[in-house]
Amino acid sequence: MAHFAPQVAVKATYMRGGTSKGTFFKLDDLPERCQTPGQARDNFLLRVVGSPDPYGKQIDGLGNGSSSTSKVVILSKTDVANHDVNYLFGQVAIDKAMIDWSGNCGNLTAAVGSFAIANGLVDASKVPQNGICEVRIWQQNISKTIIAHVPMTDGQVQETGDFELDGVTFPAAEVKIEFIDPVDSDGDMFPTGNLIDKLNVPEIGEFDVTMINAGIPTIFLNAKDLGFTGTELQKDINSNQEILAKLEKIRAHGAVKMGLIAALTEAQTRQHTPKIAWVAPPADYTASSGKAVKAGDIDLLARAMSMGQLHHAMMGTASVAIGTAATIKGTLVNQAAGGKALSEVRFGHPSGTLLVGGESMQVDGKWQAKKVSMSRSARRLMVGEVYVPGDAF
Repeated sequence: MAHFAPQVAVKATYMRGGTSKGTFFKLDDLPERCQTPGQARDNFLLRVVGSPDPYGKQIDGLGNGSSSTSKVVILSKTDVANHDVNYLFGQVAIDKAMIDWSGNCGNLTAAVGSFAIANGLVDASKVPQNGICEVRIWQQNISKTIIAHVPMTDGQVQETGDFELDGVTFPAAEVKIEFIDPVDSDGDMFPTGNLIDKLNVPEIGEFDVTMINAGIPTIFLNAKDLGFTGTELQKDINSNQEILAKLEKIRAHGAVKMGLIAALTEAQTRQHTPKIAWVAPPADYTASSGKAVKAGDIDLLARAMSMGQLHHAMMGTASVAIGTAATIKGTLVNQAAGGKALSEVRFGHPSGTLLVGGESMQVDGKWQAKKVSMSRSARRLMVGEVYVPGDAF
């Protein structure tokens, strides 16, 4: 009889953060050969979520067949001064054996603080019995500071509450998130130096674009230039291969123009960044839940692609890009919101609306984002061990 390697059990926590879900690990709980970056770690994490899966469902793993749920997080004690925890995020491809480590997940950020507190990664002297615990997170993928304001009750993370987040079915406790200096001070928030550029895409056309690196590199277009209204839902985009191919081609050309890749072919292995999104002035629409969103309740419409599919709500990192661009007069995002000076915007996405605040300023002629803030929620779904075949990594 053939011998097959037995399964290996590894401590893990399955969490929802914002409108995403992911499998969270403490670095020192991983198998020893997976505690450093490399093929063994990637192979282990791919097997955890059930990728690559040609069926696109991730049935044999913890992923749920969408970019919002095909995510992994590794947390560890930090050696960065004035921070509590290191946060490393992996966006796992569903149908390919690939993990993209090039960016952050803003949604899962909401769960990082509560995981860190519950797992002893935050110094006990910093954690109040009751009130708000300020967790200073070092985001390793992009070397940035994020502050999570986590509510505490009787020495435990408060996870239940009445805060409602569109795209999440049930209410929970509010976690305020602040992204500090979300753009490299030595890099340009607008890589070309322009608030609006012309992007020429062969065989498709020329587009006005705002290309910004805040939260995550993002290419914004006007919905009407794509033949869209800005009120699209997933079903309108994700089943249309022609539209998906067109958007991916625009994204690839934008990535080259932003200086993120040198050749168009590199876009295939860099799916997580940059994001491509489109904006439009406010309009009435019906969200995916059936909820009516009124034009008078929002400042603009926004839709974004994640890993080749229209996102069901809005990525947290793209929300940072929206909040930053909307509060800078002259960008396409600000124009869609009416073109006036703004310190925060409420935008409509496929699942409803989200309020995001931005604080930017010009220093020596260059734009700098000082802070972007938003509210999310997070909840532990399961704590235990994840099983992976011992010969998978």
